[in-house]
Amino acid sequence: MVVSCNIVEQRTCRSGIIFEITEDEIDSGYSASALGYGIHAEGETLEEIHRNVREAFDCYFYFDETMERPSVIRLSCR
Repeated sequence: MVVSCNIVEQRTCRSGIIFEITEDEIDSGYSASALGYGIHAEGETLEEIHRNVREAFDCYFYFDETMERPSVIRLSCR
């Protein structure tokens, strides 16, 4: 199933992070995984997944101040 997703914080992404969003066809809802990072989130709606991605992103980079924090978060739906 194709999901329409327009939740993108910026169109250009030089030092950004991309989350791939997939729809769970069996249990409903959505899951998101950051490409190249161990960051994952789930949500029942696209609005909820957007909030949960932001929270997971903030938690991931909060504890390791040596890592460069990407300035852009982009959500990509499949």
